[in-house]
Order: sequence, then structure tokens, then C-alpha cells
Amino acid sequence: MDTRSIPAPIEAAKRFIKDRFPFCDAALLAGSVVRGEATPTSDLDIVVFDCKVTSPYRESLRAFGWPVEVFVHNFHSYKQFFESDAKRARPSLPRMVAEGIILKNSDVLPAIREEAATIIENGPEMWTEKEIEMKRYFITDTLDDFIGSTKRVEELFIANALADLLHEFVLRTNKHWIGNSKWMFRELTRFDPQFAESFVQAFDNYYRIGEKSQVIELAESILEPFGGKLFEGFSIK
Repeated sequence: MDTRSIPAPIEAAKRFIKDRFPFCDAALLAGSVVRGEATPTSDLDIVVFDCKVTSPYRESLRAFGWPVEVFVHNFHSYKQFFESDAKRARPSLPRMVAEGIILKNSDVLPAIREEAATIIENGPEMWTEKEIEMKRYFITDTLDDFIGSTKRVEELFIANALADLLHEFVLRTNKHWIGNSKWMFRELTRFDPQFAESFVQAFDNYYRIGEKSQVIELAESILEPFGGKLFEGFSIK
């Protein structure tokens, strides 16, 4: 297809709803195209509410020149996904619903969007002291592996694991949502842009030239307010 004939995201999404879900109750367009963060490989994330659907489902397809990810719910099933997303501290569906552009409205949709926005605003549940202690131990164990490793091929994967653990620790101890993949940096930036840049700089410096010191200093500074590294005396019962 000639890319010049591909409709703009909102127009394509409206056509998709009219073609595939003409009798749905409500629909929203969400994702990177709504946030102004679209790339050449971005798709259309579309949330559909249809009271006639008995079980929620997700489907990937192409329509009107766009890759489409459609998330279909009735007016009850979305609550379970809101709850599970909040528990894992990655509010995928609540964020799509709260930030999405309305393609088709209903009397119920504003209340659902308000519910989603409240979840986003409240953030995840605070970790308990036991959870913080356990995460400190896992970070310490991974950090020590990183410090002691002499094999670059192993260090690369240890560094990846350490970055994930550290980003999670910083955000969860500050009652902030976490992310994975590209959302790690996005959530760190939402929390503190300056810290996010220093986080990236430390790991980028390691990946580029193999210098570990900034990553080690970053990890130790993150743990320090909570008592520092933890190994001796730790137990799981």
C-alpha cells in the first residue's frame, strides 16, 4: 500500500471501529500515537467496550494500513484487569483508558475513565519492610555478581538484571509505577527526569566502555537510605 494513502491514526481507528465493532458500546484509541511518541513501527492500541462480549480478549491484526492491537472488554471484565495491573505495578489498561482518545462514547465510559485516572494517580501499594528487605538482598546478590565478574559475556546479562532490579526498587519505594523494556526509562523519567538521566548515563557508560564504577555507585546510593547492601543475616521463612 502507498503510505500516502494510509489514514492518520485517529481516522484509521474510527474506520476500524466502524468496520469491526459497529455495535460496540464504547471505544478508545491509546498508546504512543496518542502520546505523540509514535515511531515507524508503532501500532494502534484500541480499547473496546462491548456489553455483549462474554470473555475479554486481545487480538493483533492489520487494518487500513496499520498494525492494530485491540483489547476487548465488557463493562465488568475490565475491573479484573485494572486490579491485576495495579497489583503488578504496571497499569497498562488503566493508562490506556485514562489517556485514550474517545472514538465512541457511552454513558458509562466517563466513570470508567475516572476510575482509571484514580488508579494512575494513587500509584501502586507501598512495599512492606519485608519486601524492601528481600529486594535489597536480591540487588546485593546481583551487584556482587556484577562487581566480581571477569567475563564480559556474563556481565552484559548481569547488568541487564541489575538495571531492572534497581529501577523497580527506586520506583516502588517511592510509590511509583514501574515499567519494562522502553517503559523502564519512561517511568523513571515520570518520577524524576534528572535521576533517569543519571541512571541511563551509568549503564550507558558501562555498555560502551566496560566501566563499572558508575553503575556500582548508582546501586549503592539507591540502597544507602534503606540500610545499604544486605547479605549477612538475611533469611526467607
